[in-house]
Amino acid sequence: MASHDNIGDFLTIIRNASNAGKESCEAQWSSIREGIAKILQSEGYISSLEVSGEKAKKTIKIGLKYVGGVPAITGITRVSTPGCRFYCEYRSIPRVLNGMGISILTTSKGVLKDSDCRAQKAGGEIICKVW
Repeated sequence: MASHDNIGDFLTIIRNASNAGKESCEAQWSSIREGIAKILQSEGYISSLEVSGEKAKKTIKIGLKYVGGVPAITGITRVSTPGCRFYCEYRSIPRVLNGMGISILTTSKGVLKDSDCRAQKAGGEIICKVW
């Protein structure tokens, strides 16, 4: 049975567009993708976020951010994959580059960044690390 990693594809679209120096990138919409993009926007890794379309044909357009010609997203990696899930409680969420980056988690309270998980005492599945 074939397995497809939609979140991994989304992160790869962002990584490739940012490394290629594109202004923006576009992907199919899903609620978890929108949650990840909102966190990236609130943390200053992307400049804009726009959801367009109707029901089954929704897309999400992300405006990429550059600082002095260098992408704001230096690295973005997938942690938990469909073949190997990675869960942790709020006390053991790893710090990314000693606090210089963020982890994005799916919890029972929604998609949250690592500091919000610690504050709300919510553990979950670590989706990705961004720095």
